[in-house]
Amino acid sequence: MFDIKNLDIINALELMDSGSISSVELTEALIEVIKTEDSTYNAYLTIDEDYALDMAENADSKRASGEKGKLLGVPLAIKDVLNVNGQVCTCGSKILEGYISPYDATAIAKLRAAGAVFLGRTNMDEFAMGSTTENSAFKVTKNPCNTDYVPGGSSGGSGAAVGAGLAIAALGTDTGGSIRQPACFCGCVGLKPSYGRVSRYGLTAYCSSFDQVGPMTKTVRDSALLLEVIAGVDEYDSSSAPIEVSEYTKMLTGDLTGMTIGIPKEYFIDGIDEDVRKTVQAAIDRCVELGAKIKHISLPLTDYAIATYYIIATAEASTNLARFDGVRYGFRAKNTTDPIDLYKKTKSAGFGEEVKRRIILGTYVLSSGYYDAYYGSAQKARTLIMQEFDKAFEECDAMITPVSPVAGYKIGENEGDPLKMYLGDIFTVTANLAGICGLSVPYGKKDNLSIGVQILGPLFKEENILKIGDALEEK
Repeated sequence: MFDIKNLDIINALELMDSGSISSVELTEALIEVIKTEDSTYNAYLTIDEDYALDMAENADSKRASGEKGKLLGVPLAIKDVLNVNGQVCTCGSKILEGYISPYDATAIAKLRAAGAVFLGRTNMDEFAMGSTTENSAFKVTKNPCNTDYVPGGSSGGSGAAVGAGLAIAALGTDTGGSIRQPACFCGCVGLKPSYGRVSRYGLTAYCSSFDQVGPMTKTVRDSALLLEVIAGVDEYDSSSAPIEVSEYTKMLTGDLTGMTIGIPKEYFIDGIDEDVRKTVQAAIDRCVELGAKIKHISLPLTDYAIATYYIIATAEASTNLARFDGVRYGFRAKNTTDPIDLYKKTKSAGFGEEVKRRIILGTYVLSSGYYDAYYGSAQKARTLIMQEFDKAFEECDAMITPVSPVAGYKIGENEGDPLKMYLGDIFTVTANLAGICGLSVPYGKKDNLSIGVQILGPLFKEENILKIGDALEEK
């Protein structure tokens, strides 16, 4: 038969195309594994069996009648920040209690058109604000490599589901590393596409100028396939780019001859875990063996990345989350005396501590007298960081860096110290500031924890990072 927990998209499609298994059987097998094992990991918030099995039956009927689809019958997990018609979308928050999405996000619509099956909704940090998935209003997700550790965040549920074999693949979102960091910690592949490559329509916004939808998979080839499906311009998202989507899966040759890979010195600072450093160096050495040239480069504005990112991200969060007021949908506080009292009590009870912290920070940096000093200055710094990356990519086709300074955090380790948690994003937020693409590929281990390698590429050059990631995957 087949090993359901290690099955990837490509192999699942081969099995279904050959008639060895149906989509219904595949979906039922995954649901059974989730029922048996997810209590250990808390990767999922909800599983809609009837919804998933109806989609699987439909996929089997289409295959039997000769219809095709790039993902026909493949069950996928969906981060609970993406709207799926007829399903809950809590964003990991109590404030969206009772909300049922009346429409599909564009990325979801494209998966549906390709024949995918929607298995369930994965846990996340509330409104994608966090790096551990401890900020969910509902449960704490655990790392499948070591359940004493966090899975990363904010797409920790998707990372844990894929890493634990409770999903063939999943969608996540990346605002400052929220796909790449949990992929790194959970031992799977995570791809943050360039800003504008994938439509944000139907993605509940945290920071609209950073947010991006992307795949979390067991192999780089699977990520390439999912990107082919979900990428492209969208009339519902004016920030989506009218740029042709490549057939990424056909570009994975394993040969890096002629490629130049940049190594930015600012990403190898003091304080990095020595096992992380050795893992990244091993990946660099392997690229050389495969024909790549190495060029040492400098990105000095990296020192300003965390401050710039958290000013802009919290400012946009304070604006985007203003809509959750208890009036139109979601949680509504009781026993209120007037509209202002309603807003206060609804938001106080509905939002978690980290979300409230970021809303307050964002409101402050946008306030009269501070706007230019903080938000205005951060936007100028962001422009300079973008220009710095553009210039660096004139000298190289991609860069290799760590994903995280450490191999992982124990559950509760950073409780009460949000600044320490923010500083842990130093190697991932730069890609969101610059709008470029980034890929995390598992490449090493520390004890029983996974260590990933980050590959950064120029804007809309996902083929560069996928090609390197696929070559590294072969080791």
